[in-house]
Amino acid sequence: MHELAVAQALVEQVDAVIAQHGATRASLIRVRIGPLAGVVPELLASAFPLAAAGSRMEHADLEFTHAPIRVRCQTCGAETEATMNRLLCGDCGDWHTQLMSGDELLLESVELETTPAPNPDPGP
Repeated sequence: MHELAVAQALVEQVDAVIAQHGATRASLIRVRIGPLAGVVPELLASAFPLAAAGSRMEHADLEFTHAPIRVRCQTCGAETEATMNRLLCGDCGDWHTQLMSGDELLLESVELETTPAPNPDPGP
């Protein structure tokens, strides 16, 4: 299950974001996954708690957004949606296409929590 290695890399990446912004922890992590990324979202969701245990994102929610498969036709120039194992132009049907999206695995966003600054002395 290589999703555990992906989850561990995700924890490292989110930890760097937390440190970069001076936050205390992450509360929501959103990942964009395309069907051609080679990662099963359900398995990544199962592996994430193991990888995040004891970290600053241990209690964060993990959400996925799904990227459609899109191709650009090298013959007619159209950009259309395609399906797995059928990367044909949706307009002219040609097979000379370039993959535009659908293979990504991206950290899309992270919601961070910070410790509130101490209140100044309110005085008498």
